[in-house]
Parts: sequence; structure tokens; C-alpha cells
Amino acid sequence: MQYVRNGLFLAVVFCLLAIAPAKTVAAPYAAFVIDARSGKVLHARNADTRLHPASLTKMMTLYVAFEAIKRGEISLDTKVKITKHAASQPPSKLGLRAGQRIKLRYLIRAAAVKSANDAAAAIGDAISGSEAAFARRMNRTAKAMGMTRTTFKNMHGLTRSGHLSTARDMTKLGRHLFYDFPKYYNLFSRRTVDAGVKTVSHTNRRFLNSYRGSDGIKTGYTRAAGFNLVASARRGKEHVIVTVFGGRSTATRNAKVTELMDLGFRRAPSRSRIRKPKLPRYNSAPPKTKKPAAPAPTVVASAKAPKYVPGVAGKTLRLIRAVSKSPRPPQRPIVEPPTELLVAMKSEIQEAVEQAQQSIEAEPVITASLAPTPAPVVAPAPAPRPAQVLVTSAKSKPAAEPIVVTRMSTSGGRLWGVNVGRYSSENQAQRILLKTALKEMTTLDGALRKVVRRKTGFDANFVGMTQQTAALACRRLQARDITCNTLGPT
Repeated sequence: MQYVRNGLFLAVVFCLLAIAPAKTVAAPYAAFVIDARSGKVLHARNADTRLHPASLTKMMTLYVAFEAIKRGEISLDTKVKITKHAASQPPSKLGLRAGQRIKLRYLIRAAAVKSANDAAAAIGDAISGSEAAFARRMNRTAKAMGMTRTTFKNMHGLTRSGHLSTARDMTKLGRHLFYDFPKYYNLFSRRTVDAGVKTVSHTNRRFLNSYRGSDGIKTGYTRAAGFNLVASARRGKEHVIVTVFGGRSTATRNAKVTELMDLGFRRAPSRSRIRKPKLPRYNSAPPKTKKPAAPAPTVVASAKAPKYVPGVAGKTLRLIRAVSKSPRPPQRPIVEPPTELLVAMKSEIQEAVEQAQQSIEAEPVITASLAPTPAPVVAPAPAPRPAQVLVTSAKSKPAAEPIVVTRMSTSGGRLWGVNVGRYSSENQAQRILLKTALKEMTTLDGALRKVVRRKTGFDANFVGMTQQTAALACRRLQARDITCNTLGPT
């Protein structure tokens, strides 16, 4: 009986041990500290040990996205269609649905600030077409940067066999983000951001709010990786970047980063020459998504084609092939004249019009009188077109002084005109006349543009018209909602 009791006791203990949760094993620890200005190493521990980077991976996803935007492969306003692959990613996520369309700028914000896995996957799918293709591009960029111990398998950093990096490599990547894309770097310090479908908060807001001078960069966490962080801080002219892998919690990780930041600022010289990292150099173009090959030509024949026999007609074989690309004629280049030329042409045209108007309105007409004594010629009642008549004597010595007489032309009964408004300045009235003439060329083509100064402004008039033409012009202008009044002979 005693043996039975002991056996039952041992069995119960064994079962309890079997079902009890195993103690979480802490992820390996690594740290790296540099002076961001010069790249000088200030502290290192396990800096080259290959570990799980977790969401620090998204720094490379964003770097590749910024490169693609710079090269014109995609734009911030491109509406990305969310794939099933992107929508199926586990948290942290933005909650995107398959088939949904959202601008790339919102995906970038969500990946940088909220560390959204679905947003990061959507970025990779949009640029390269698949996770594998985008991972190849990430690895190509990492190699060009000198991240020699980093291998990416996905765009978000969820644990996968072989998806590894080091504290040194991630620090190098953070420094490249700061110097290569300063236009976008401010994203990593925003506490909240509009991600299109909702406003999201920064995963690193605790450290950003607690450490003076902190300006980013990126957090990362998985059970295999622990709590990771690449942090940057600037104080005056000093700039330090710290990377920590394998923190046990957010609080302990932030405390360790704070300790290393203080160490970095103590060891960094107050003055240091800035040596920007060299931009990645690629030996070839970025890898493209593999497209399905065009279908092979299909041979359609009623029977197997016989061998060629001289003098005997062969069978006709019809080839059917899908057209993979429709040839289009190249677009004709559009050459626009320089702005300076257009301005000069406009100025010359306006000057020519004004000179022509002045010459028509006041052109002197010189006639010679045969009378021995010069006498002034008195003109009849004034008419619309004034002209100067200069009368001189052919026999008098010395010649008599010329007498200018003003007359109005009444040829064709062109004593009418139209008024299109009164304006505060002469230039404004001239502009209105020109615009109106261009809009109503049918009836105003033969009319003269004339600005008359009044006490309360400048009248914009078209003169030298017949009564019928003036009335027709006014009706057509009023139909265009342009103010118009006919002017009769005065």
C-alpha cells in the first residue's frame, strides 16, 4: 500500500511539472554605442553576435522604400492595394483588409511609428511584388552598406530561421537612415501620426519622452529576440546612437539604453568632424519581380508535318501566340517656349498696339494751300476721329506758322462705340479691353481700344464702330456676362 501511495505521489508531481509553464529563457544580450558624427565606436559588447532583430528589420524596409521613392519607382501618393499576404500578418498591425487601397505615405508612417507588420508587408509587396523578392532587395542593400552579418527573410522581422542581424549592423543602418534620408528621418521621433485609417502612437514614446535629446529610432520585440532598440539622441553638436539586443522588458531595456547613452555622451568628444557614411553602391540594378514568361507558340496542324521534299508543296502551319506587349509609337516631345520669350512677345505686341492706336487717333494730315495768304480752315462739328490739318502757304516768305485744326472722321458712319466698364487704373482698363477683344473678335476686330480718363476712374471703350456693329457687339458681350453699354455720337 505504501508503494502505491508513493507511486501516485510521484505521478502527480511529474504531471504538475509537465504542465507547469517553463521559465522564459532570456534572449542573448548585445550592445553597441557610436559617435554618430564620425562613426567612432564608444562601447561594444557581443556586437557581432548574430541575433534576432525583430522589428528593427523595418528600418531596412523603410530605407528600401525611401530609395524606391527617390528613384521614381513609386511615390508617396501611390495607392497601394493590400494583398492577402499583408492583411494576414499578426500584430502589431494597422488592421488593413485584403483589397483595400491606401497611400504609401500612410503605410510608411504606420511601419515607422506603430511598427505595424501589415503595413511593412504591404510596402514590400508594392515595391517588389512578393516577400521573397523584397527580401532579396533588402539583402542587396545591406551588403552594399557593409552589413556583413545580416540576412533578411521578410520585411517585418517576425521570427524566421536565418533571419538574423547584429548590434553593429543595426547601428550602421540607423546611421544611414539619419544621413541618407534626413527628409524622412523626423518620422522616427513623432509621438503620434495619422496613418490614414487611424491615428497611431509611437512604440518608443516612453524613451522619447524621458531622455533629453532623443530623436528616434526603432523598437523591436519577439519572444526569441527580447526587447530590442536602436536609439538616437542629440545634445548640442554631439550625437550618439545606441543599440541594445535582448532586453528583458521595455523598462529594463530603456534603463540600459539610458545608461549607455550617458556613457556615449561622456566618451564622445565635444567637437568631432562629421564623416557621413557613403551611400550604398550597387553593382547592378535592383532585383525586379519575376513576371510569368510569355506562352510558347502553339502549332496548329491537322497532322504531323512531313519532312521537306523538293518539288512538293508543304502544308501551311498557323502559329498562335499571345501578344505580351503592344507596341506603341513614342510620344512626341512637347517643347514649350521659354517664359522670357513669351513675356517679351507680349510686351512687344502691346507696345505695337498702343503705337498703332496713337498714330490712328492723332495722325497729322499736311496739305498745301495755293492761296497767297494763309487762312485757317475751320472744321465742321467735332466727330469721333480727330486729325490734325496743317495749312501752309506755298508763296509766302517766310512761311506762315502752321495752324492745327481738329476734325472728326465721319467716313462710313463709324461714330458709335461700346463701353465695357470703368476701372480704377488705366492699366486695368487696357487689360480688360485686350481680354474683351480676344473673347469677341467677330464684332470688335475692326474697333479701336480707347481708355478715357474720368473723375471717378478710367472708361474702357471700343470706338470707331457703326451703330449696327456696336449694338450687335453689346448683345454678344452681354450674353457672355460682360458689362456693356453702347456709345452714340456726341
